[in-house]
Amino acid sequence: MTFLTIFTAPKPFSDPHISTIQHNAIRSWLSLGAEVEVLLVGNERGMAEVAGEYGLRQLSQVVCNEKGTPLVSSIFSLAREASDSPLLAYVNADIILFPDLVTAARQVSARMERFLVIGQRWDMDITTGLDFSAGWQERLGTELNTCGCLHPPAGSDYFLFPRTLFTSIPDFAIGRAGWDNWMIYHAREQSTPVIDGTPSIRVIHQNHDYSHLPGKQPHYDLPESQQNEALAGGATNLFMVLDSDKQLVNGQLRAPQVTLPRLLRRTELIFTPPGTQREGWRWKVARSLRRMRRRVGGT
Repeated sequence: MTFLTIFTAPKPFSDPHISTIQHNAIRSWLSLGAEVEVLLVGNERGMAEVAGEYGLRQLSQVVCNEKGTPLVSSIFSLAREASDSPLLAYVNADIILFPDLVTAARQVSARMERFLVIGQRWDMDITTGLDFSAGWQERLGTELNTCGCLHPPAGSDYFLFPRTLFTSIPDFAIGRAGWDNWMIYHAREQSTPVIDGTPSIRVIHQNHDYSHLPGKQPHYDLPESQQNEALAGGATNLFMVLDSDKQLVNGQLRAPQVTLPRLLRRTELIFTPPGTQREGWRWKVARSLRRMRRRVGGT
């Protein structure tokens, strides 16, 4: 039995740059050792060939919405059914992982039975296939220190949790806004500790454009994103890394450090109107607080 199963729903491998960064990500996951299993979920173009190249299992029977976008509920269900690992991790297919994810998984699971680990990513321009020969983590880590940029604490690109959690998820569209924020909200609502792993877990997001999306624009204003928000129950249910209630620092769990972005975020939630309402004085106050938070680095 493996200790951790990483699963993902990649984009089509038809675009050369998307293909390159997804190969880089998968190869980094495979370098984490025999205790980690990797599953590819979906039936996008080129996925079967990639699964065959790396000897991975492909879970192709994913349920999609009317636009053909895979549903988060189906992705998580298929991964859980296919794995017997005590821990699962959904990771976006453009994210490079280091061994510190596995270390953090052991540290947290040794201390509690229920948890969700999330964290900020580091953005980095990577346009070619990486060299995964011995010492690649050190080489890439050095480059990250000089060329990487810590992304603001909005959303999350990885979710690490015990397999007993998230057994019932709304039919969100993957790759659209909102579903990742709901995951954090749902954990907090269920009194499950949400742990910010940013101080201990490095993850690299390989920058890319949005040519794979309708209109070649970011997903925030797409109808599927709006539908995701409605399924989540509105803006009040869209949490982020700033809404975590613990941090993992040097192997220890502690209360998050109080910062101005966290304080603004807490105040913003008080004024955010319930549901999908985007008008009235409460919404105006919440929007002003959100703008203030973004100006001080709490996007």
